[in-house]
Amino acid sequence: MPMAAADIERMIKEALPDARVEIKDLAGDGDHYAATVISEAFRGKSRVQQHQLVYAALKGKMGGVLHALALTTGAPT
Repeated sequence: MPMAAADIERMIKEALPDARVEIKDLAGDGDHYAATVISEAFRGKSRVQQHQLVYAALKGKMGGVLHALALTTGAPT
């Protein structure tokens, strides 16, 4: 069962309340998304650490309900 973009956004914002989140459905199938996440929580963290924070926010949905998520992350400028 595909995951809705609104659910992805909600889960990320629950874990990172200050985050600006943009979600795009890449294939129109609810399984392949691109997300841009900007949060102060990312400041001083490596790209891998930033992505780990987003994956943690998704509570194990990656690779299951959510098949693919291309991430762009960063701290606010």
